[in-house]
Amino acid sequence: MANTKSAKKRINVIAKKTMRNKSIRSSTKTAIKKVTAACDAGDKAQAQECLRLAVKAIDQAASKGIFHKNTASRKKSQLTRLVAK
Repeated sequence: MANTKSAKKRINVIAKKTMRNKSIRSSTKTAIKKVTAACDAGDKAQAQECLRLAVKAIDQAASKGIFHKNTASRKKSQLTRLVAK
């Protein structure tokens, strides 16, 4: 358990950041799943729209430091290739 006032504050700050990161990571995963579901269904227009939203979500997560920039780039590339197929 934290003994100092600053250590207690750090625990609170870390908890807030963890919740924020979880929320953003979860919404990004959901966007990716929507793209794959639309591709599996064969709906090209829906897949392209979901891809646009997924790329936006991935970029935002990367800018906040939740994903490494190379990881974000890889995910976008994989989704783009999936929709193009």
